[in-house]
Amino acid sequence: MNWNLLAEQVLAGHELSDEEGLAILESDDDQILELLHSAYQIRKHYYGNKVKLNMIVNTKSGFCPENCGYCAQSIDSEAPIQKYRMMDKDTIVQGAEQAHRLRSGTYCIVASGRGPTNRELNEVTAAVQEIKAKYDMKVCACLGLLRPEQADKLKEAGVDRYNHNINTSKNHHDAITTTHTYDDRVETVNYAKQAGISPCSGVIVGMKESRLDVVHMAKALKELDADSIPVNFLHAIDGTALEGTNELTPIYCLKVLALFRFINPTKEIRVSGGREVNLRSLQPLGLYAANSIFVGDYLTTAGQEGTKDHQMLKDLGFEIEYPNPQSVTK
Repeated sequence: MNWNLLAEQVLAGHELSDEEGLAILESDDDQILELLHSAYQIRKHYYGNKVKLNMIVNTKSGFCPENCGYCAQSIDSEAPIQKYRMMDKDTIVQGAEQAHRLRSGTYCIVASGRGPTNRELNEVTAAVQEIKAKYDMKVCACLGLLRPEQADKLKEAGVDRYNHNINTSKNHHDAITTTHTYDDRVETVNYAKQAGISPCSGVIVGMKESRLDVVHMAKALKELDADSIPVNFLHAIDGTALEGTNELTPIYCLKVLALFRFINPTKEIRVSGGREVNLRSLQPLGLYAANSIFVGDYLTTAGQEGTKDHQMLKDLGFEIEYPNPQSVTK
C-alpha cells in the first residue's frame, strides 16, 4: 500500500474501505514511520502542529450499576478503588482551577453511573456556570446516558461538549456489557447533538475485539459525526472482567491512531486512557496522527505528570492550543 497516495486521496475526499482500513492495522511493523508520516500529512492539513490539552475530574467514583468489563467502577468489579458520591459545586470548580494551571483547553467533568440524578445534574450545571464565568476554557460533561431534557439543561448551563463513548463495535458490544445496549450509547450522543452540544465519542482498543471491529469503530464514529474522538487503549485492571488482558503493542497502538486519522481526517483525535502503559516510549509518535491528549490522571488510573506532557510537546516542536492565549497563566 502506498500510504502517501492514500493520504492524498483522503484529503481529496476518499473514504476508506474496510480492506484499506485492515491494511493499515495489518501493515508490517517496519512501515510504521511511513504510515505515520502519511497520517501526519492529513493531521497537519487540518491542525498544523497544534495539540489540544484536556483534563478529567472524576466527580463521582464507583457505585455504578452497569457491568462494563473494562471498568473498575463496574458493579461486578472487585478492584480496590476509592469510592465517593458526587462532588459538590465548589470542589468541581477547584478542579477547573487545576486544569487552567495545566493550560488545558477543555475541562472534562466525569461521573460514574448509568446516568445523572436530578441532584447530580444540578451540582454539575451550577459548577459549569461558575467555571464559564471565571475561565476561558471549554467544558465537557460525561455523566452517562442522558434524556433529552437533561441534554438541554447542560447546554443552557454552558456545557460545550458531551462525551459518551461507543467503546467498541456494535458487533462486539455484548461481550463487554449487557446492562445497556450499543444503541443506548448512540442515542445519548444524538441527544447531545440535538441540544446543540458538540458530540464527543470514542473507543477502547484491546478488549479482545477483532481488527475488523476496530475499523468498524472508526467508521461508526465518522457516521456519528463526533467532533472529538478519544482513543483509549485498555489498561486492564485487576478485579475487572478483563483482568490480565494484554493484547496491545506500542506499534499496533500507533497503527490504530493512524487508522482513526485516515477515517476521520477532520476530527480531533485524542490519545487517551492507557497511552502511558501501552505506547510507553513511543508516546510522542502518537501525536503525528492524533492532535489531542489528556493531562493529569484518568478516572481510576494515574496519568503522566503534566509537566512531562508539556516537555514532550515542546520537544516535538508542537504548540499547545487553547481558546485564548492571553487567558493562560504562564
